[in-house]
Amino acid sequence: MILGTAAAGALGVLFAAPLQRALEGLTSKDPTGVSGLLPNGGGFRYYSVAASVPHRSAADYRLTVDGLVERPARYTLPDLRALPQTRLVRDVQCVTGWRVPGTPFEGVRLSHLLDAAGVRPGAGAVRLTCFDGTYTESLTLRQARRDDVLVALRMRDADLGHAHGGPVRLYVAPMYFYKSAKWLSGITVTEKVRPGYWEERGYDVDGWVGRSNGRDDAPTV
Repeated sequence: MILGTAAAGALGVLFAAPLQRALEGLTSKDPTGVSGLLPNGGGFRYYSVAASVPHRSAADYRLTVDGLVERPARYTLPDLRALPQTRLVRDVQCVTGWRVPGTPFEGVRLSHLLDAAGVRPGAGAVRLTCFDGTYTESLTLRQARRDDVLVALRMRDADLGHAHGGPVRLYVAPMYFYKSAKWLSGITVTEKVRPGYWEERGYDVDGWVGRSNGRDDAPTV
């Protein structure tokens, strides 16, 4: 079932709207939940590529920053909440075709965590890992330092719930939503970009809305 879902995701680059409808029908008949596509209110859909995703609370959540940095760090949820927060309101665009307009996200700029860690010379990318144990993403260091890339703690003026990737997720405002990794647990500074989960299955590494994956959606800027 996982392999079937991955193959369907790659086909979404070419057949986004038909794929969305097909996957919704598939999930309603999938007792395992592995396909992980369920209506979630407000135009959002729930995606997971893992058979199950553990919950993390303020008591047990941790985010590590490591790799090519001078000062590796480990943040608790209260630690992240105590840092300067940025609020962005942008459209959310999925590569499968759906869009949720004017969605507020709040959190710590990824650039702030990178500056605090002290990125070493020779670094060129950031790899993101998730506590579902499966999903990964990557950004170039230049992309990661943009002002509209957040380690997000809140969405729609409420704490991030589990279904939306909480308690902490990445939010990359100008890119397709697969770049905004849910259930974020690790930020590793690397020398080069390593393709993430969906990129290994056909999606573009540079997933700019309207300028990638063969789509012409209006940019989310």
